[in-house]
Amino acid sequence: MKLLFVFLSAWLLSGNPTWLKNLDQAKKLSHDKHTYILLNFSGSDWCGPCIKLEKQIFENPEFQEFASENLVLLNADFPRLKKNQLDKAQMGLNEKLAEQYNKSGIFPLTLLLDENGKVVKKWEGIPAKDAPAFIAQLKSAK
Repeated sequence: MKLLFVFLSAWLLSGNPTWLKNLDQAKKLSHDKHTYILLNFSGSDWCGPCIKLEKQIFENPEFQEFASENLVLLNADFPRLKKNQLDKAQMGLNEKLAEQYNKSGIFPLTLLLDENGKVVKKWEGIPAKDAPAFIAQLKSAK
């Protein structure tokens, strides 16, 4: 298991950012990299603003480059369509994240967390008009 985590960590540090699904893994990687965690709550198959945020900001190469060097990405997805349902273990992890960070059920909700999971900054809805504007906000939060 440790070897798998070491391999995963090395792969995550090597290029395109990957969205983790587990807060404990994100905290460990954040601690190792000395970076913040960007936690995003999404409804990937029903939330229009969530889909727009994904396409306009998170899929942008400029954001991906910034994130791979400066962030650990963590996603808590709450799909509604049966074909997109997550397994019970993942739903449990996501619900635990929502209980801790998103009790109001806001979608999308994006949080910048320190390596201990403390909220540094919070964005409700789409955080910026484009990737460069969001990157500027992330840099100013640091």
